[in-house]
Amino acid sequence: MSKKFIIFITIIISMALIGLISIQAYWIGNAIKVKETNFNTSVNEALSQVVDNIERIEIVNQIAQKRNFYNRGASLIISIDSLNYLYYKELEEINRPLIDQPVEESFEVITIQIEQEPDSIIDSDHVSKQRLNELLKKKSLLISDVFEDMFTFSHFQDIENRIDTSILDSLITLELLNKGIDTDYEYGIFSTSRNRMVIEKTGNYSKKLLENNLSFILFPSDVFSDPDYLMIYFPHERKFLSKQLSGILTISVFLILIIIISFLFTVNFIFKEKKFAEMKTDFINNMTHEFKTPISTIALACEALKDKDLKMMKIFLYFYISMLNPQTPRRGAMAEKILQTAVLEKGKLKLNKEEIDIHLIILDVIKNIGIQVEINDGRIVKDFRASNPVIEADKVHLTNVIFNLLENANKYSPTKPLITIRTKNIPGGIEVSVKDNGVGINKSDQKKIFDKLYRVPTGDIHNFKGFGLGLSYVKAIVSKHGGTVTLESEINVGSTFRVFIPEK
Repeated sequence: MSKKFIIFITIIISMALIGLISIQAYWIGNAIKVKETNFNTSVNEALSQVVDNIERIEIVNQIAQKRNFYNRGASLIISIDSLNYLYYKELEEINRPLIDQPVEESFEVITIQIEQEPDSIIDSDHVSKQRLNELLKKKSLLISDVFEDMFTFSHFQDIENRIDTSILDSLITLELLNKGIDTDYEYGIFSTSRNRMVIEKTGNYSKKLLENNLSFILFPSDVFSDPDYLMIYFPHERKFLSKQLSGILTISVFLILIIIISFLFTVNFIFKEKKFAEMKTDFINNMTHEFKTPISTIALACEALKDKDLKMMKIFLYFYISMLNPQTPRRGAMAEKILQTAVLEKGKLKLNKEEIDIHLIILDVIKNIGIQVEINDGRIVKDFRASNPVIEADKVHLTNVIFNLLENANKYSPTKPLITIRTKNIPGGIEVSVKDNGVGINKSDQKKIFDKLYRVPTGDIHNFKGFGLGLSYVKAIVSKHGGTVTLESEINVGSTFRVFIPEK
């Protein structure tokens, strides 16, 4: 599978994924709009019912007031009739003596009374008129009360006197709950005649109430007065709607995340597989090259040894044997390294730990690799600072670790390699560092240098031989011992590998 084809497939899948996410976002947006519409419809229905209930309550109160008025009116009429009776009774008593006697006699009697007792007659007349005036005044007051009750209308009162805020708040809460709306709200009543908000629940959202479109006319049957508006605002409307959609939103986001993660994982896996395939091909090519040369040499030597004439000449015999002898341990080491990597990959490697002196291990490795370093006109500097070099480790595998690090230091230091191997005790164990003055490693490659089959790219020039197994083997063995391996490197300056091995 070519890189271009993989990139093309990745672009196609990315576009499909973006389209899927866009459609999902579109449907979620529509669902939110539908919820908002339903919410506004429910609020309109609830507040319309509240307005109807408020008007019904006032009608009931008016009916009760009229009943009281009629009862009081009947009582007032009876009182007025009683006053009329007393008034006319008083007039009758005053005029009775004059009415019962003949005119001549009445005149004589009045004349005699006036002559004999003028003051007493005047006083009696004054008292009678005063009593009549009091009766007339009481009657006038009663009639005034009747007319005052008749012409008193509630719709001429201020809205503050017509509405009980506690009842209004309870009605709004009840109707909203009946519509499934359980969230905080703020209400207010706006008077158009006074052009201001006259009633508010808390007074914290006056501006929001005026900007909001949810307003309802109170007492719509009042046609002779300016209308008052009941306004409502929900401070946490978005939160309430989101909570209602939390289930579908959570599932949608979860599914989208799964798709994105799966897509990224798949793309990453494809590129890793392609890279691994390239490294595998490179490994096979290198291994084929490494084994092809000695096989050709061995085949050539075997053919020569078959020659009867050469068998009689010892000098040629020794020559061909000397050609074959160095190839055996080298090819054996290569085969062993491949086998060790296979064992590590399967997880079947078991360490045979024992107490060993790390300094003796290093000296033994230097003895074996020192000739290769000297061939390159280089040298190995030993800097043993560890006062206690004894640790518990697998001698064979730890020897291979040191050998691989020194071999790499020599391989990637083309001219006059200067390799410094240093030991020192640190808390919990011992640290072994291998420093060289080689070509160094890029920052981008340092993170991958311990991956299996990974080799630092060198373009079309293959100056450095190897399978890309050495450092992955080093990391695996050190990890098996419970230790760590780190790298510090700079291009054209050199590299330093630090290996920490715990005491036990």
